[in-house]
Amino acid sequence: MPDESFLDWPVYELGQTDKRRRLEAELSALTAHHAEHCPPYARLLAARGVSPQGPFTLESLPWLPVQLFKHRLLSSVPPDQVFKTLTSSGTTGQTPSRITLDRITAARQTTALARIMQRFVGRARLPMLIIDHAGVIKDRKSFSARGAGILGLANLGREHVYALREDMSLDLEAVQAFCARHAGAPKLLFGFTFMVWQHFVLALEASGQALDLSGALLVHSGGWKKLLDIAVDNAQFKARVRQVAGDVRVHNFYGMVEQVGSVFVECEAGHLHTPAFADVLVRDPQSWQVLPAGQAGVVQVLSCLPGSYPGHSLLTEDLGTLLGEDDCPCGRLGRHFHIHGRLPRAELRGCSDTQPGS
Repeated sequence: MPDESFLDWPVYELGQTDKRRRLEAELSALTAHHAEHCPPYARLLAARGVSPQGPFTLESLPWLPVQLFKHRLLSSVPPDQVFKTLTSSGTTGQTPSRITLDRITAARQTTALARIMQRFVGRARLPMLIIDHAGVIKDRKSFSARGAGILGLANLGREHVYALREDMSLDLEAVQAFCARHAGAPKLLFGFTFMVWQHFVLALEASGQALDLSGALLVHSGGWKKLLDIAVDNAQFKARVRQVAGDVRVHNFYGMVEQVGSVFVECEAGHLHTPAFADVLVRDPQSWQVLPAGQAGVVQVLSCLPGSYPGHSLLTEDLGTLLGEDDCPCGRLGRHFHIHGRLPRAELRGCSDTQPGS
């Protein structure tokens, strides 16, 4: 398996030219690794006339449609090395993606996620309010996307409090006690976007209660489709959170169970950023050619992290636009982009669009 040196790369300080050179070497090595250890992946490359030896540019790197993981269990490790299996969340009747992790890949994901999020949260472990219920993480061998997200972010916090009961009702007493205990101190909040809206913001509004969570950072992800369907955009989401919770910093991030750890966090300017060990391309949905900045297309995500399954280059079902590289007003280097939403007619696969099956 390729080495782990990418975990030491500066998260947001690599210019795109240097980053490209490093990523192309790592991702080319991963392609050869997976072709050697995952026979179905090797057959897929052969059917497309692609030699796994490369070397590849970012643009020529072969990709898999993310939907494939719903229909095939693709693994590059033998069964006795599978440490845990992740499943995507979805509505009843949908087939979830299944992702096999060995201990090395799971550790990579944990390290990468921590390195990214520390750039927004800081290195100190903060008191943490999780806007979900504890039952989501009961099975430590098999996780839904919700469970994986909670456990990954929980490593950044301490004194964890769950804001919801198992019936998804707001545990107002527990939340108020958390507020009182950590009044005036920095704290971390995490939840999936639609659940934060439905079970926290709207529940507080209905109760007539407001909290003082000033000084907190809310990190949230997934579930935007339902909010857009009811005409709630990013700006309104943030405004309503602050109405019920006080002066809270709010950062969305884009990620998926098929590439856990490689999250793209929204900066202060409202742009999603690629960390050093991951990147994005935007492709024309007709020709599949890579599009320049400013044109909307299908998002392709690249990551050095997946060593136990061939998920290092995936074509998503999401529509996005590359905004630029090395030129975001926030000062972070690399590519920054925007996600518009799911492609028309694409099967819903959000981490938290719905609760059943999660």
